[in-house]
Amino acid sequence: MSSTPERHFLWYLPNFVEAGHRGDTEEVDPWAPGTLDRQVELAHLVEEGGWQGALLGTSWGRPDTFTVATALAARTRTFNPLIAIRPGYWHPANFASAAATLDRLSEGRVRVNVVSGHDNGAAYGDTQDDRTARYARTKEFMRLVRRLWTEERVDFRGEHYTVEGSSVAPRPLATDGRPSPLLYFGGASPEAEAVAATEADVQLFWGEELAGVEERIARLRDLQDRLGRDLPPLQFGLRITTLVRDTTEEAWRDAEAKVATMAAQHRTQEHAASGAVGQQRLRDLAARGDVLDSCLYTAPARVGGGGAGSTWLVGSADDVASALERYAALGVTHFVLSDTPYRTEVTRVGHALLPRLREGALV
Repeated sequence: MSSTPERHFLWYLPNFVEAGHRGDTEEVDPWAPGTLDRQVELAHLVEEGGWQGALLGTSWGRPDTFTVATALAARTRTFNPLIAIRPGYWHPANFASAAATLDRLSEGRVRVNVVSGHDNGAAYGDTQDDRTARYARTKEFMRLVRRLWTEERVDFRGEHYTVEGSSVAPRPLATDGRPSPLLYFGGASPEAEAVAATEADVQLFWGEELAGVEERIARLRDLQDRLGRDLPPLQFGLRITTLVRDTTEEAWRDAEAKVATMAAQHRTQEHAASGAVGQQRLRDLAARGDVLDSCLYTAPARVGGGGAGSTWLVGSADDVASALERYAALGVTHFVLSDTPYRTEVTRVGHALLPRLREGALV
C-alpha cells in the first residue's frame, strides 16, 4: 500500500524590512533599531500561521541571508529557514561547516536553496559569467557539500573545487528520512535541469500553468533516470504568489487593483527584464492571456512583476486551494507561497489555505 507523500508548506520573507519590497506597505527604516525584532515578529507569525518555515531570499547589497537566518533560528522554536545561497559567494567546505553548525544548533531546521542565476557577482569577486560553467560549478558545489555532510573524510578534485582529507564537525542532525538538510534548486535551462536531476532534493518551479509543470516534471524524471541519479527520487516544489480573499469577487477586484498600481509604477520606472529561461517562460504565459487554468493570473508579468511575483493564484480560499491541489496531483509536494503585505498575508493565507491543503480533499 503506497503512502501519501509528505507535504511541506513554507512562506517567503525578505531578508530585510523595507517599504515597497514586492508591494509591501511596511513603512520602516531597514537599518533602524529594532529591525531584528521586526524580522523575528514576522518569523513568529510564520509559526503561528501554521507554516513550517520561510524562504529567505538573497542578493548582493542586502543583509547577509545566512546571518539573518541564524538570528531567526535562535529566536524561534519551529521556524525552518530555507536559506538562499550562491556557490559563487561561498566555498563549499565553508558553507557545509556553517550550515551543519546551524542545523545542529537549531535541532535540524535548516533548509538550503541553491541559486545559480545572475547576481552582481563582480561586487564580491565572482567573475564566472558563462552559464555552462556556472552550472557545472553548482553541480560540484552541491555534490561536495552533501558529501561533507554525510561522509567522515572527503577527498574531492573537480574542475572548480578541490579538498583533501576534509571533514565537517559537527555533522548536520540526521533523522529518519533526512540525513542532511534538503537542497532546493531552481532553473529551467537545460543546464539547470541536468543539475537538478542529479544533485537536488527539491526542484522549485515558478508559477507556470499546470501543463507546463506537468511537462517539466516528466522531463526531469526522465533525466534523473538517464543521467544515473544516485540519490532518492527528486521532489518538486512550487514558488508562487497567492492572493486569497473571502470571496472570489473580492479577490479578483483586489488583484486587478494591485496590477493597475503596478502598471502605473512600471510606466515611470525602467524595468530590466531578466534573461533567465524560467522568467522568459512566465512572460510567455502572459502573452497567452490574463487568466490560465482556473485562476492563474498572468498580468503581473506584463507590468513589472518578476520571479514568483510574475504569476498569482487568485480567488477565495477554496479557489486557490483547489488550484494548488491540482499541482499536488502532478507530484508537487513543497509549496513556497507569499503575498504582501507580509505581516497580514502570512496569517490570512496560512489560516485560510493550510487546513484545506493538509486535508488534501479539494480537487
